[in-house]
Amino acid sequence: MTSRRLFLFVGLPAIVVLAVLGWWLAARPSATEGLTTAEVTVGDIEQTVLATGKLRPKDLVSVGAQVSGQVTKLYVELGQRVKAGDPIAEIDPAPQRLALRNAEAAVQSLVAQKASRQGALVQAELAYRRQQEMLAADATSRADHEAAEAALTAVRGELRALDAQIVQARTQVETARLNLGFTRIVAPMDGTIVAVVTKQGQTVNSFQSAPTIVMLARLDVMTVRTEISEADVEKVRVGQPVSFTTLGVPDHRYHARIDQIEPAPESIATESTASTTGGAAAGTAAIYYNALFDVLNPEGRLRPSMTAQVSVLLARAHKAVMIPLAALGERGADGRYQVRVVDQSGQIETRQVRKGIADDTNAVALSGVKPGEKVVIAEAVDEPATDAGMEMGF
Repeated sequence: MTSRRLFLFVGLPAIVVLAVLGWWLAARPSATEGLTTAEVTVGDIEQTVLATGKLRPKDLVSVGAQVSGQVTKLYVELGQRVKAGDPIAEIDPAPQRLALRNAEAAVQSLVAQKASRQGALVQAELAYRRQQEMLAADATSRADHEAAEAALTAVRGELRALDAQIVQARTQVETARLNLGFTRIVAPMDGTIVAVVTKQGQTVNSFQSAPTIVMLARLDVMTVRTEISEADVEKVRVGQPVSFTTLGVPDHRYHARIDQIEPAPESIATESTASTTGGAAAGTAAIYYNALFDVLNPEGRLRPSMTAQVSVLLARAHKAVMIPLAALGERGADGRYQVRVVDQSGQIETRQVRKGIADDTNAVALSGVKPGEKVVIAEAVDEPATDAGMEMGF
């Protein structure tokens, strides 16, 4: 009876107290209740600038005609590979041949005139000498002597003029000979015919503009012209690694390095024109600077005007401590960010974290947190009560 009374008076209340304490601990809300957390991890991270570019041939040449006439023969077709010096087209050479003959005949005519005037020069020199001898013997008048001297001077002047005309005429011969050679158009470099602009039988006029016969491109090396926004251009440097994919084969990545960053956007030309003509420039338009780099294309898989999804590598880190970007709070004056961390007792504490490089989702934590710890990335949002719930009293 004594033991039973002891249990009723001591043991039973203790059991009740323990039960109530356990219920209270279980019912007490956790410090992380309603919070979304993420674990601090260790891994590799890259900071990049994403941009869009266009592929262009490394060398693109408009092969045109320097003389006017009808294209009588076209030796190439679209997609054909040619070597430097291979024939591209031929323009009717008949007008140029006639011009050459006419220029050569003009030279011969001037040479004949010079020969004729050289005979007159000999006659004028003899007459002048006789007048000198007769003047010394007082056998002629001074007026006749001066007339003979003037005639000699005039003939010599005519000969000098003919010499100049002969030089000019021979220049015309060389010009006509060059124009005759221009009727045969050849490839200036090795490459592929990417466009045939002028068809066989078509007449071209070189006096109005430089007519293009074909477009010749070197496709074994392609240039990617990438548009870098003004917000990112200060981060990009010549020599930085770059990679890109194409829309057709997004799984294959090409690698290169930036060769050049143009100092001004392409829009500067239109802005200068607008300011000159008094037009209004588009001040709200986005500004992009072109970054150029070359990539080898031995198989010809890359084609002109393809779109490239470009990624410029700014920095990378291996085995770095990383936290989600969503965990970063306000930035302090010292450059550190506030981050809420779950401590060992399950409570929330605010720490100052120094941020390193970052990608689209994570950032490197240089100090403030350790791998395995949990950080708060979001708080639960109370859903508004529905009308049905309000009517039912919930």
